[in-house]
Amino acid sequence: MLRQRIITAVALLAVLLPSLLAQNPWPFAVVTLLMIGAAGWEWGRLNQAGGTLSLVFGVLLAGCCFAALEAGWTTTAPAPAWWVASAAWVFGGAVALRAGVSGWPVLPKLLRWALGLLVLWAAWLAISHARAMGLNFILSVFCLVWMADIAAYFAGRRFGRRKLALSISPGKSWEGVLGGMVGVLLLAALWMALEPTAGSPSLFSQLIGHHGLGVGVLLLLGLCGMSVVGDLVESLVKRAAGAKDSSNLLPGHGGVLDRVDALLPTFPLALAMVA
Repeated sequence: MLRQRIITAVALLAVLLPSLLAQNPWPFAVVTLLMIGAAGWEWGRLNQAGGTLSLVFGVLLAGCCFAALEAGWTTTAPAPAWWVASAAWVFGGAVALRAGVSGWPVLPKLLRWALGLLVLWAAWLAISHARAMGLNFILSVFCLVWMADIAAYFAGRRFGRRKLALSISPGKSWEGVLGGMVGVLLLAALWMALEPTAGSPSLFSQLIGHHGLGVGVLLLLGLCGMSVVGDLVESLVKRAAGAKDSSNLLPGHGGVLDRVDALLPTFPLALAMVA
């Protein structure tokens, strides 16, 4: 299993990194449009859309993202869009987690489909906008999420005692969340110490520079916490559907949603904080 995970991860990086580094925005757009379409298909399957309708859902989502790209929203999206998406995640995520696994299927299917469409569309738009802001910025957001996940995993294994959400994700603990936050703060300090003065500023330097050290640290902790919320919400949806993974598209990793769940709330929130 570990070998398969490594092979898949290397293959994904071999596709993603060249598109991210390309001067032309289209390679990155094509790669992310394919991934968001696959995520839309997975969301439909997890929410009782059926095979054919799930494919339609994925195509529709990719089409909406492409329309936003053609309209130029990846570079000029209005700042209130990020606050609307952020509020939806903060309040909607809290409601969903409070309702628990049994509460999710109670929602009408059309509402669940619409929520998935809006959340995935906003996340794709935020990621595309972050790339337009510069390589340093988008990489800093990616690395924040990855560090939060990796540090939480090791801290949870070593110190985890109090479960975070036993019925949704039994492996997560409050100690793991705290470890993830510590890891993010250490990453931010190291990144800012090594960050070049030329080029696009990172998320870390923008938050600290615009809001001051105290508020900037609180915002970073908030982003770390919301990455956990994204992970938990996706786990909740999978458990409600009786699924272990969102799909088998990525051998050793599950599906696209399994890989991007923590990114979904983090990117819109990050853009709202620096807008």
